[in-house]
Amino acid sequence: MEFQDVVDRRRMVRNFTDQPVAAEPRDRILANALHAPSAGFSQGWAFLVLDSADDRQTFWAATGGEDAPANNWLTGMQRAPLVVVPMSNKEAYLDRYAEPDKGWVDRDEARWPVPYWDIDTGMASLLMLLTAVDEGLGACFFGIPPEHVGGFRDAFGVPASYQPIGALAIGHRAPDRRSPSLRRGRRGVDEVVHHGHW
Repeated sequence: MEFQDVVDRRRMVRNFTDQPVAAEPRDRILANALHAPSAGFSQGWAFLVLDSADDRQTFWAATGGEDAPANNWLTGMQRAPLVVVPMSNKEAYLDRYAEPDKGWVDRDEARWPVPYWDIDTGMASLLMLLTAVDEGLGACFFGIPPEHVGGFRDAFGVPASYQPIGALAIGHRAPDRRSPSLRRGRRGVDEVVHHGHW
């Protein structure tokens, strides 16, 4: 598929069939995530892959999905045969920038204008979303409610140094309704791009 076609077709898919995702596209999705940029080539990320029914059920239970009232969004998302949880590791960045070629030996988090550990992991997530489209699959990035992050960590043994930045549901698309948010329309280039001056 041409790159522009991938970009044009990318959207958040919220309803999936129960058809499994084969190992080859799954592995390509994960491998492409590693091509995301990372400050200082820190690569302070990790990806928890949940492709067994038991692991996905544990994920949805730990993140509040089993306690939520039934709704079309949750039902469609829970059918996704693959869930990937991208996680950032701030310590990897602070350690990397304390090395001699960077020289911030104090490891002061205030030196960072924004949390690049989360941004870089978000870029890796976008590469996974785009690769899913290129593989003919659908995907949706969604958040884990803050009150359930502890339960998620406990359920999967995630070290405290890793922070989930969200999760990706990936699978074969099933018919779904367009998000009501899309009624707002996509903002035009002329509304968001400023050349030379605001």
